[in-house]
Amino acid sequence: MQNQQGEKKKGGTLGRLIFAAITLLCFAYLYFRLNGAAMREGLTLTAYMVQVFANVQWGAWLLIMVGYSLFYFGIDTLVVSRALNWFITDIRYRDILPVRASAYIVSLFNEQVGKGGMAWYLHRRHQVPGWEVGSVMLFIMFCEVFYLLVWASVGFVFAGDDLPAAFSLVPWLGAGGAIVLALWIAFFRGKLLPNNTLRDKPIFHAFKAARPWHYGAFFLLRSPALLAAVFVYATALNLFGVEASVLGLLPLLPVIFFAAAVPTPMRAAAITFWVVLFPENEGQMAAFGFVQHNFFILFNAAIGLLFWRRTQRDLFGT
Repeated sequence: MQNQQGEKKKGGTLGRLIFAAITLLCFAYLYFRLNGAAMREGLTLTAYMVQVFANVQWGAWLLIMVGYSLFYFGIDTLVVSRALNWFITDIRYRDILPVRASAYIVSLFNEQVGKGGMAWYLHRRHQVPGWEVGSVMLFIMFCEVFYLLVWASVGFVFAGDDLPAAFSLVPWLGAGGAIVLALWIAFFRGKLLPNNTLRDKPIFHAFKAARPWHYGAFFLLRSPALLAAVFVYATALNLFGVEASVLGLLPLLPVIFFAAAVPTPMRAAAITFWVVLFPENEGQMAAFGFVQHNFFILFNAAIGLLFWRRTQRDLFGT
């Protein structure tokens, strides 16, 4: 037991060190790129960034971001409620709203921990077996990876010629993802390795119960959020003084959302990706990435605060 605890502690420490190293590299890269841009303008870094922020059309940006955040909240809650109805029990959409919103507060630190908080709430509030709820959260996280990969591949078809050379890997990743998904479904449907008992463990309940159409339905339910994000982010970029098109962003945004999922402070990995992908607009992209991603998670957390009292009341009767 002590050896297992020691291994877990070492694994957690190693993970924190890796993410700390990624964060330091991101901030160092951003500093040198932004400082170089400021020097070319004959300005200090502070004066350069003040100028960048001063040129943003903040009123219009705030309006579209509030609208998008509310729309995302509605779609996100719909996905969670439908997945629970598919694999566990009937739970009304309005009953999921408080816990999904409250989980955004926890997601300030880590999205996966936020989903774990939802699992705990549903177990306490609706007496749903904890492992089964955890399996639904795992199903959602698994499907999100493939849904982003599909849209990155679709975007590459339309705008591949205008993308950096590294994006030539997208079709290969898409093909590899399709193979992995097919094998995954075959395994949990008992077609592959039929005598293997791993699929019978409670944590894989949702995957064992899922039919191929569930994966397709998840993609259809989640996709409006991404398509809305493409339009919103393209509009927001123009408000920051950077020309951007919807088709041009379609293959980029799923990759940036992957980077945003990396638990780095202030979404440093996502901000760095914006600067890398738009190297001619370092200041605007750093400012854009910082306010775009951090406003989104902070506004979602604010939505969570509106539901926090009800969540407490449902759990503890207070």
